[in-house]
Amino acid sequence: MSELATQYEQQNQPSTLAQASSSREMEEVKGQIFMAKQFPRNVYQAEQRILDNCKRPNLAGQAVYSYPRGGQKVEGPSIRLAEVIAQNWGNLSFGIKELEQKEGESVAMAYAWDLETNVRQEKVFTVKHTRKAGQQLKKLTDPRDIYEMVANNGARRVRACILGVIPGDIIDNAVEECNRTLSGNNSKPLKDRIAEALKAFKEKYKVTQEQIEERFGYNVSAFTERDVLDLIKIFNSLKDGMSKPEDWFSKEVKKEGKSDLSQSFNQQQKDKPKTDKKQSQQANNKQKNTSTNVQEKMDDITQYVTDSMEKSGDDNESNSK
Repeated sequence: MSELATQYEQQNQPSTLAQASSSREMEEVKGQIFMAKQFPRNVYQAEQRILDNCKRPNLAGQAVYSYPRGGQKVEGPSIRLAEVIAQNWGNLSFGIKELEQKEGESVAMAYAWDLETNVRQEKVFTVKHTRKAGQQLKKLTDPRDIYEMVANNGARRVRACILGVIPGDIIDNAVEECNRTLSGNNSKPLKDRIAEALKAFKEKYKVTQEQIEERFGYNVSAFTERDVLDLIKIFNSLKDGMSKPEDWFSKEVKKEGKSDLSQSFNQQQKDKPKTDKKQSQQANNKQKNTSTNVQEKMDDITQYVTDSMEKSGDDNESNSK
């Protein structure tokens, strides 16, 4: 009889643990809702906190992304900006939960829940335990790699959930404030920021300067603040996984001929040594001619003085006689 009781307890132990865990989570949620009702958010203060955070250059630099859609450019808040908005909005629960892990894949849920208004957004998705390495798919077995893969795929869903529960005008004001911060608060010269952007694209995504110039339609030396801002948004889009390099840049860029001004400048640089050499030879010849003329004049003067002295001596002898 005791053996049957033991088997029954063992069989029902998982369900008992699940019920205990579920009860604990329910109590935590009730506590969060109670605190949210006791201390409701001040919308105006929350918005001001969000805008104050958007004035930080480091956040503004990675706050907005853009991606192409239907021949047009779509802009929006990045994952980082969505997290900052949620943190400062208050009384908001958001994150990722792994619901199930099976052989070769995980089922997870991204969610955002406004505890005051009881507005909730959630997205359930499946993540394969594979990673693309070149042209092949590498199977992931390390728990850390699997966790990072689920977190990376879930981050975009969390962003969408957060944007679904926070008023759109708050989001738009935050994006505008970040754009103003990027446009007006830059201590580095524009030339240095362009060089850093080109280096980042080259090192991380193998995008060359020629590809970027082909995308914008002109040389990087003509880039303005707005162009750098667009370049930053493209980089954030690639970093967040919202787009791929081939969505923005051509794989093969023909090296076009240099402009007439550039060719003229290069030709002048090539001809300059020849011209300098020719001018130097002319100067040397002129100097030689000048020296020769001076020497001839000196000889004439010497001859004149000699002749004058001889003539004077002859006149003196005649007078003596």
